[in-house]
Amino acid sequence: MSAHAMGAARAELVADTALALLAERGMRGLTHRAVDESAGLPQGSTSNLARTRLALLELAVRRLADREARVLAAHEMLPGPGSGLGPLVDGLALATHRSLTRNRALTLARYELALEATRRPELRRYFDAAGARFRDQLTALVTAAGSADPARHALSLVAWLDGLMFSCVAGSFTAAVPTLDEVRTGLRELLDGMLDG
Repeated sequence: MSAHAMGAARAELVADTALALLAERGMRGLTHRAVDESAGLPQGSTSNLARTRLALLELAVRRLADREARVLAAHEMLPGPGSGLGPLVDGLALATHRSLTRNRALTLARYELALEATRRPELRRYFDAAGARFRDQLTALVTAAGSADPARHALSLVAWLDGLMFSCVAGSFTAAVPTLDEVRTGLRELLDGMLDG
């Protein structure tokens, strides 16, 4: 393995460990030392890779975006514009349900980072840039589906998805995670209402 590949693998290990710690212990539990210990790395390894706390958080945000982009396999990806509502509903429902179940820890880490970004403008830039790709894709999809107000409808859709995920991962519905079919039904109702059926 080349030195570059080893460095990239180490960066992924550090970032994945940081995300796991955020989900398990919250922001206060994320330290360079904790990452080294949890990842089984020699002391100082995380500091060599990300010298400051902000650098560690930025590394975690970038890795979060990469991992969330891979929640769906290539054959499950959101459809291109013009595909109709069915594939859009199916893709969004599957990604959302996975965020509530097998990727629950990743979703928790995202909320920890989102809250921290409200206090750190430097981190906010990274966090917003990471989310822009998904937001732009949704805007294009609702435009293609016939939205009369794509920006507003994309915001409504993101708010619904985020609200569902937060409620079921950290809010008052943690004991009642909806099934994939229930998520799909909710999305269909929302999109039918926005797009007049």
